[in-house]
Amino acid sequence: MAINVALLEEQLLAMSSRDAPGREFCDAIAELARTGRLSQLRDILPAVVYKELSARYKADPVAFVSGWRQVAQDMRQGFVQHARRRLTSLTRLQPAGDRPQPPAWQQIQHALDSQEHDLLRTALALELLDIVEPAVARATHLRECVVAAPSSEEADRYLDEATRCYFFGLFTACAVMCRSVLEEAIKQKLPAGLARLVRTRYRNAATLGNLLHEINNNLQLTGIDPDFPRVANQVNDTGKKAVHHGLLSEDEARLCLQNAREALQLLLRG
Repeated sequence: MAINVALLEEQLLAMSSRDAPGREFCDAIAELARTGRLSQLRDILPAVVYKELSARYKADPVAFVSGWRQVAQDMRQGFVQHARRRLTSLTRLQPAGDRPQPPAWQQIQHALDSQEHDLLRTALALELLDIVEPAVARATHLRECVVAAPSSEEADRYLDEATRCYFFGLFTACAVMCRSVLEEAIKQKLPAGLARLVRTRYRNAATLGNLLHEINNNLQLTGIDPDFPRVANQVNDTGKKAVHHGLLSEDEARLCLQNAREALQLLLRG
């Protein structure tokens, strides 16, 4: 059965609009405020919501009434759209100082979110639906990473995170995690004597670059495939670029992930 993501989004918006405060709600608040009867809502609304309403009304009654009249005109999606913007604001630095005062209805939404969370659920669901099709397309570029010998639970988790970062468009994070998975896999693969030397030399803080340097100098001792350092160095270079020189493109992340998987197959041949 085909899954229509656009239809799922429409259904989600329809469900959210049924439960989100609507035009009648907004018009009723505006009318009660205009006629001085806002106190009638004291025993109807949750206390935190009524407190927000009352405070905003007392601060500027005219602006309060006009604000609720305006939001009633486009109420169907306004709350959900604002919730999505709120999610974005949580992921970025926000400047201090003279920030514009949000309208009353947005203040009330904060109160509603703290009680029910339905608007934030809708916003998160829409965010996730947006990345489904791009993630599917990216997944088609990968094949299973089959290795002859196991590594460690940590290496599997790092690879899982790197791959999911790529699926979900977190390209710079993907490259950083690719470095981590190779670091972990190499540490598990090194002979005991060389592992002790690396721990002592780098004070238990060896980077992927340090590990590759030691492998290059002791390739015969490690028994690691001679093609491994070349591929692993490409992962290291991309990872360093991600950390020190800016955000990566999708193509760069995909190549880094593919190189990391190839490097793991070379490293874990048995």
